[in-house]
Amino acid sequence: MGTNTRSTRPPNETMRLIVTTFISVVLGIFLGVSFPTISLTKIWVPTNPRGAERLPPGIVSPESDFYLRRLYGMPSEDLIIKPRYLVTFTVGYEQKDNIDKAVKKFSENFSILLFHYDGRASEWNEFEWSQRAIHVSVLKQTKWWYAKRFLHPDILAPYDYIFIWDEDLGLEDFDAERYISLVKKHNLEISQPGLSANSGLTWQMTRKRDDTEVHKDAEERDGWCADPHLPPCAAFVEIMAPVFSRNAWRCVWHMIQNDLVHGWGLDFALRRCVEPAHEKIGVVDAQWIVHQTVPSLGNQGQAENGKAAWEGVRERCNNEWAIFQTRMMVADREYIKANSLH
Repeated sequence: MGTNTRSTRPPNETMRLIVTTFISVVLGIFLGVSFPTISLTKIWVPTNPRGAERLPPGIVSPESDFYLRRLYGMPSEDLIIKPRYLVTFTVGYEQKDNIDKAVKKFSENFSILLFHYDGRASEWNEFEWSQRAIHVSVLKQTKWWYAKRFLHPDILAPYDYIFIWDEDLGLEDFDAERYISLVKKHNLEISQPGLSANSGLTWQMTRKRDDTEVHKDAEERDGWCADPHLPPCAAFVEIMAPVFSRNAWRCVWHMIQNDLVHGWGLDFALRRCVEPAHEKIGVVDAQWIVHQTVPSLGNQGQAENGKAAWEGVRERCNNEWAIFQTRMMVADREYIKANSLH
């Protein structure tokens, strides 16, 4: 006796399946036939980002982020929390304990990014937070070398503030969330925490004061401040622990020179990225740090060229400062000359 193989599917469900399949096939044929007939060379949208002019604007995704994604599930389910701020440290493994203490001062509102100049990125896995951090490892480079190559403004677009910090900072008395609230309160686009009295040699502008939340000017040694609104007496923070708003960083990133890696002179030029600079650049006294002056980069320089640990690095720092000043002066002169012809 033969087996009854007739489908038991209800007629209406069978009809729905047939209709759905038919629609899918027709749609597929339509798309397959239509797309090749579209002349893609006719698409040219000059307002798209550079290089994407031939794409329809609706598909252009000009910005990205450092948020971690899962390998499964729906994209809309990836992110429980979207950090609003980014903190970067340029580190060597010998400073791991100090960085561990520092990272713990930043809440889940912060993405953590470590730049490893000694190639020992995997050894940080002993810290629980390291699994959530972003690690970039390139041997014997500086903070500003990493910043120019890995901190493009279109990648940092989701972050309201960006901390670009050294590894030798003591944060025992620092609260990152409170710091952000003070920066917002005083409308600072570029800032840094005040440096405590037991920090190393520093400018008067960046020394912590005890009688105010924030200060924006200072008195420096004779000869340094012809204009009280200009660095280093105002519109000035140092490059060891700067904090930038999203908009300020977009300007600063473009000013960082590709071949000048130590950043000397950059702090005197940051004022060009905000207006009025003497009001929007300041030092947060109510949240302070200690600059421990650990010569980590000097040690890297010694391993590279055999010179005294700090001597060779300092020589290049001074040379870069002079080069940057010259480039800025020439650029200003050429800009003024070009505009005077119109």
